[in-house]
Amino acid sequence: MKHEKISIKWRVFTYLLVFTGILLVVLWLIQICYLDSFYTMIKSREAEQVTSAVANILTSDEDDKDTLIHDIAAKNNMAVYVTNTDGDEICSAEYIVNSRLADMPSEQVQYYYEQAKEHGGIFKIEYEGGINPEFWSEDMPEPEDVADGPGFHGSLQKRGQEHIKSVIYVKIVECDGQEEILMVNTQLTPVDATVNTLRIELIWITVIMILLSLGIALLISRQISKSLIRINESAKALAKGDFDVRFEGKDYREVAELSDTLNATAKELGKNESLRRELIANVSHDLRTPLTMIIAYAEVMRDLPGENTPENVQVVIDEAGRLTNLVNDMLDMSKLQAGVMEKNDTVYNLTESIESVLERYNKLKEQDGYCIHFEYDGKVQVKADEYKIYQVIYNLINNAINYTGKDKTVWVRQKISGDKVRIEVTDSGDGIAKEALPYVWDRYYKVDKTHKRAVMGTGLGLSIVKNILELHHAEYGVVSEPGCGSTFWFELKIER
Repeated sequence: MKHEKISIKWRVFTYLLVFTGILLVVLWLIQICYLDSFYTMIKSREAEQVTSAVANILTSDEDDKDTLIHDIAAKNNMAVYVTNTDGDEICSAEYIVNSRLADMPSEQVQYYYEQAKEHGGIFKIEYEGGINPEFWSEDMPEPEDVADGPGFHGSLQKRGQEHIKSVIYVKIVECDGQEEILMVNTQLTPVDATVNTLRIELIWITVIMILLSLGIALLISRQISKSLIRINESAKALAKGDFDVRFEGKDYREVAELSDTLNATAKELGKNESLRRELIANVSHDLRTPLTMIIAYAEVMRDLPGENTPENVQVVIDEAGRLTNLVNDMLDMSKLQAGVMEKNDTVYNLTESIESVLERYNKLKEQDGYCIHFEYDGKVQVKADEYKIYQVIYNLINNAINYTGKDKTVWVRQKISGDKVRIEVTDSGDGIAKEALPYVWDRYYKVDKTHKRAVMGTGLGLSIVKNILELHHAEYGVVSEPGCGSTFWFELKIER
């Protein structure tokens, strides 16, 4: 069945492209759209720092203050202008082409000096182009009245630069008892050539990043999805019944763990499938045998005079009983495994219950020579579902009879240990290999793969035993060695 959803390969590819696109958008916003804002913020902070640094030089005992001021102005590409309160120049270090601090009229210097005094000794003027109208008062001389200097015309910048933003920091510095006016001027608008260079560079960077991101995204998406695609193909084969398929994804830890889990699942499914086929074959054989005998004896009694004897009728009854027991065992096993069988606990005598089970084997002992010994120290009572524990003991004895040795001997022992009673059923058969012991309780499992008709029971007993004992939360197990027979046991709590 095909799904319309996008594959993980193209989803990862899309995510990486979106991430690259977001990076490019952020880069464009910072480098182009918000370049002026960032540049203004940085240059304003630098101008503040330069103003403080020059003020410290002016108030220091340095001999060559002019050189130090020029070095700072040149290093930061700013204009520094120092005058006295009368507007007379003390130091001028202008390292930006649009600075006209040295051409500023003394009236304007005086005006900024007064503004700085009103604002606590430092004053900031931001302007664009020429005169800053926010701080220009009507009582100040008109620009043309003070335009004695060539090219000033009331402007702090040269002609043709009306749209450039600048800032001037005015600070009053007291040196040797005299007040001096410190002005630091810097440009806040990036140079057009710089902006154009950044824009062209960013276009190239964008093209290169897009091409690289396409290649890298395609490579990464293919690498990430490669193992999952292989696992998906193997899973499809598993779904079709190929239990020998292998999952080879080892690229990443999660994928490797998934592969190991699916390999274990495929192995278990293959084992269950094999056991299921064996069970169907065995159960079919066990169902067909009593049915064949019932039909055969019934036809003999019908067709042949004098064959309608009690012995033949008993054979039909025995085979019908065997068939009924097989069906009941299969139903019980299904209910127990589905967890729908209820447990009805009562207090009863376990020893007497075992003795009643053994009475069912009297005919077997008389006809076939089997010997079943029951050993116990004393009678005990337990709280459990009497019928189900009866089934457990009956099935364990049946299993022992089916697999006991040539001496046809089975031992049933009841041992008391503290507040628990232990029931052991031992045969003298060939035993079970150590590596096979964990699986004898498993559904469908058979130690001997060659099917033969059971002497007693249906061959499904141990699976029923396991589920009933787990329903009672009882401990159980098996002790066996090849050539030494087997002992199946379980324990129940004694009811005082």
